[in-house]
Amino acid sequence: MALFQKQPMMRRVLYALIPIYIYSLFFYGVRLLWLSLFVFTFGIISEYIFEKKKGKKVSEAVLVTCMLYTLSLPPLTPWWIATIGIIFGIVFAKEAYGGFGRNIFNPAITARLFVYIAFPSYMTNGWMIPKFGSFGLDTTTSATPLALLKESQILSLKDLFLGFRSGSLGESAIFLIIIGAIYLIFTKTASWKIIVSTISSAFILTAVFDIFIPSAPPTIFALLSGSLLFVSVFIATDPITAPKNSKAQVIYGIIIGVSIVIIRTFSLFAEGTSFAVLLGNTFAPFLDHVTKKVKK
Repeated sequence: MALFQKQPMMRRVLYALIPIYIYSLFFYGVRLLWLSLFVFTFGIISEYIFEKKKGKKVSEAVLVTCMLYTLSLPPLTPWWIATIGIIFGIVFAKEAYGGFGRNIFNPAITARLFVYIAFPSYMTNGWMIPKFGSFGLDTTTSATPLALLKESQILSLKDLFLGFRSGSLGESAIFLIIIGAIYLIFTKTASWKIIVSTISSAFILTAVFDIFIPSAPPTIFALLSGSLLFVSVFIATDPITAPKNSKAQVIYGIIIGVSIVIIRTFSLFAEGTSFAVLLGNTFAPFLDHVTKKVKK
């Protein structure tokens, strides 16, 4: 591990993500491993090239970035698109700002959004319904639950909770995401204020839309669909790009939660988590500034 800086907090995030990754292996098998090979290889190399010039080691945070980015991709994402995305995320969302601790935007979500915008036909048609234990060998393509909800089609809560539905590689294991959230909060790795404010604000606004807008999706089904929970637990809580003080964290979570629901409901995009997180990242320094205590 001489290549990497030791970062215990980043390791704990990896520990929380490993069960989700293993669970995804039973669904997607070789597809997940193939994408991981390219994402981790080029992600580490990209950071190494920049850090070597400064005489520094690669941060263990890059492993978290690669893991989050991989798990956020559709299963049928081509390897070359995954590679372009991680290079863009590391170079332009992290190293361009000076490396670890200086970046404004979360590199994983920046990479995800870049390939989503640059290669929309690949990123919006790469979904499949896996069968547990098939390792990606017995699958059929399908629309995501959010897309189905917009067409008034609803999956069972059991399938949504256990991940028996189409979606990104790591977003569907709801029960493991909840376990990961408990671990991160218990170890003081992630801010519970961000997690709770993001999810609760999304829940409240979704419920309001559910009541007053006939075309809006049912509240509980909407919350368990898409990457809302995954993003709220593992990406919105990024300690570098999120606010540092308590009041700012609550407002930050509300900005992300509300933005996700508005984009989901009114835009052409079925999912709005990537846009919402980057919007939250943009306001994070400002929120810290306006909510800090004034010394007398």
